[in-house]
Amino acid sequence: MTDTPPPRTNPKYNLRNPLPLSASQEAEVKQIYYKRVRGHCAAEIKAFAECAVNRTVTATWVCRDQRLAMNSCMVAHAKPEEEDRAREEWFATHEERRRAEQAKLDAVEERRAKVIQMMREDEERKRQQAGR
Repeated sequence: MTDTPPPRTNPKYNLRNPLPLSASQEAEVKQIYYKRVRGHCAAEIKAFAECAVNRTVTATWVCRDQRLAMNSCMVAHAKPEEEDRAREEWFATHEERRRAEQAKLDAVEERRAKVIQMMREDEERKRQQAGR
């Protein structure tokens, strides 16, 4: 009789959130989420904004119908499923954003190297002029 270990079961991975995100990354996900919700309700938001132009306190009751329509639309679309879609979009574009950030850092480093080279050339030129 052989002692075989019990079969290993793979733990379930949360594919929608495979990594714990930092606070700034969570804020980026929230921005995508709010942008998506506002996109669904763009017509209602526009109607309320047009009604509220040049109004302050009175916009609350004068634009009541538009405000209620806008709020009900936002509540209807502000669901956890929409936040999951925003999180998936964030993860899908994560590598692209990382590459863009790295390209910016590389450009800064390249510029810094050019400035250092120019400073050294200038110092060399000054030394040659002083030696004459």
